[in-house]
Amino acid sequence: MPAVQEHRFQVSGMDCPSCAAKVETAVGRFEDVSDVTVNFATQVLTFRASADGTRPDAIGDAVRKLGYGVEPIAPRPISRVDEKFRVDGMDCPSCAAKIETAVRQLPGTSDIAVNFATQILSVRLDAATTPPDTVIQAVTKLGYRTQHIESLDGREQAESRAGAAPAADEDQQTWWSTPKARLMGLLLASAAVGLVAWLSGVASEQLAFLPTALIGLAYFGRRAVASARAGTPFSIEMLVSLATAGAVVMGASSEAALVNVLFLLGELLEGLAARRARDGIRALGKLIPRTALLVEGDVTRAVEIDSLSIGQVVLVRPGDRVPVDGTIIDGSSDLDEAAVTGESNPVPKTPGSSVVAGSVNTTGALKVQVTRRVEDNTINRIIHMVEEAQATKAPTARLIDRFSRYYTPIAILIAALTMVLPPMAFGADWSTWFYRGLGLLLVACPCALVLSTPAAIASALAAGARSGLLIKGGAALEAIGSARTVAFDKTGTLTVGKPVVTDIVPIDGTADALLSLAAAVEQGSSHPIARAITERATSAGIAVPTATDQRAIAGKAVEGVVAGARIEILSPRHAAGLDYVPDTHPTISALEESGKTVVIVAKDKAPIGFIAVRDEPRPDAAAAITRVHQLGVTPIMLSGDNRRTAGAVGKAMGLEVRAELLPDGKLQEIARLKSQGTVVMVGDGINDAPALAAADVGIAMGGGTDVALETADAALLHEHVGGVADMIELSQRTRRNIAQNVVIALGLKAIFLVTTITGATGLWLAIMADTGATILVTLNALRLLRLTGREQDRTTRDRRKNLRPVEASA
Repeated sequence: MPAVQEHRFQVSGMDCPSCAAKVETAVGRFEDVSDVTVNFATQVLTFRASADGTRPDAIGDAVRKLGYGVEPIAPRPISRVDEKFRVDGMDCPSCAAKIETAVRQLPGTSDIAVNFATQILSVRLDAATTPPDTVIQAVTKLGYRTQHIESLDGREQAESRAGAAPAADEDQQTWWSTPKARLMGLLLASAAVGLVAWLSGVASEQLAFLPTALIGLAYFGRRAVASARAGTPFSIEMLVSLATAGAVVMGASSEAALVNVLFLLGELLEGLAARRARDGIRALGKLIPRTALLVEGDVTRAVEIDSLSIGQVVLVRPGDRVPVDGTIIDGSSDLDEAAVTGESNPVPKTPGSSVVAGSVNTTGALKVQVTRRVEDNTINRIIHMVEEAQATKAPTARLIDRFSRYYTPIAILIAALTMVLPPMAFGADWSTWFYRGLGLLLVACPCALVLSTPAAIASALAAGARSGLLIKGGAALEAIGSARTVAFDKTGTLTVGKPVVTDIVPIDGTADALLSLAAAVEQGSSHPIARAITERATSAGIAVPTATDQRAIAGKAVEGVVAGARIEILSPRHAAGLDYVPDTHPTISALEESGKTVVIVAKDKAPIGFIAVRDEPRPDAAAAITRVHQLGVTPIMLSGDNRRTAGAVGKAMGLEVRAELLPDGKLQEIARLKSQGTVVMVGDGINDAPALAAADVGIAMGGGTDVALETADAALLHEHVGGVADMIELSQRTRRNIAQNVVIALGLKAIFLVTTITGATGLWLAIMADTGATILVTLNALRLLRLTGREQDRTTRDRRKNLRPVEASA
């Protein structure tokens, strides 16, 4: 980022504020100049410019041409720091937008981001111009409780900076003890007293409900004025305040009181829904115990997990939750990872196996060496990624935001015209049309519309994460649901990724001798086929001689010298090209047509036998492909394997196959498919990185590995192909949910627009056009939190519901 400097000039000769405006306009025309201010009282011009951009003397010359004297004041470097603030009380994305606008008005602020999901405000500050306290004051004036992250305790700071925002104060409170709930209690009490006074004849209807209306007006009016001063004149609070004030002036204080009660009720319900959506993902964080059993020599003691360092060892007893990400150094057990990755069956773990925090140790005691601190463990990284994803706007949300910018001012203009045109043009009654215009102000509230997409996206992302489906943003979530094609890599995705030797067919000599020579050449190789051959030789107890002069020909062959003879292991195509054996040999054809991969073993350029390996399909692959078909998406398999082997695997699973594709061939196939519609690519997240990046959405099946979490647009935290179908179904339901929300929001407004203009409904029903729509939209979006994939059996779901945090104890 280029260095930025603040420049100040003493300008002489300015006689009035219009002179200051002329100077400000002239300086503001320079491209790389920003934050231009001219203080007429002190005769000081201030602006910011990059150090390698416009020269300050050029600015001075421009001001002198206007006829003013200019003397530079020594520039000072801008000390910019990134700060975070926790903001309590945001009920919907409109609140986040108001805060962002207000902070943007402050000098010395940039890179402003308000994450409604985490209730965190991030901003880059020039501390010399705007200290953190100034930001806190600006946001507090809008009616939101704000805390600088630096003022929180150490654990909360660590969680916030890692992205796993600590539960806000309002989230920790019971809903009835929040400030808005207390205000609702005051409004209801005041309204009840007014009702008794009116019914008993002590006061007229206007006077009886006037205190309730004025209490609401004071609360919403103060927030409306603060928002207007902060750059948001058409806020929801402003519309409600204008309608309340107008109703009071007209003598309809009872309706004004009801409008305030109903609107505050809507805000309360929005807050409860937002809290529930946040709890949906924060529930993952509760799986991590607060303490761990630290092993120090022969002594074990309970410590806070925050104090654990990388390299230390903890004891995990049967029934305990694993407190850290780490590696087992002693003991064996089965770990239940259902609550973290969605894996339905307990996973066997032995020394050297990795474990994730939050999983449950079901059988034996384990000693685990810490590999990540608590703020960097898998669960906190998942929470961070999901909350960051919730903060990014989906395409539909961006479209609605643009629409709402014009919708609200236009609706206010229509309301104003409704108040004045009929009386002025047609001699209609002023009070009648003024009253109807007030109703239109309430119909103009855009809250339900603005909430329609973010509420659904947040719920879906949280539901997915709890089922082992990590989707990094609303754009990816929407794209998955619109996909026409899902391209699967074969090895490690549709298959287990661990080939085993199935057939050894010698041409000359014995099977053991053939395997011995092949294993000798393949020793030390990490290729899956090489590992399969060496593991078979080891398990069979076959002596493997030493090979020398080993070398590999990528994708074609590997060779070496064993006991003075040159041994080659070749692909059928390469062997055919060398005229060793035709690739149409009956043995090769038969093995490949049964879904096996064949290699030819040659000794001194003469074939001596065939070895076949098979990478078994994942148990759920065929059922998952069937579900993908049922969801209206075309599955296709991309493989570098030969056509017969790949074709046999594809036929068994019921999907199209593109075989013998080199890496660039896969990219060309992805490009061809993208020309026909949205393409999702599913791979292991390692060897498929180019194809994952080329697709519209890349899904990594990595079992929660670093690569799977970081590289793709989405990741399956377990290794079940069915998760792809679950992800598509979740996305499709989310898209339908968003469409339903938009129809609810706009449909109710359209209905009440007509009934308000015609006089069929009054103010309190007009506010229901927004409050009612907001409630319906919120409840509809929360339905997504209950989504589970059809492949997850009832036993798995029941076990996940019954899992609870377990504290380690000494």
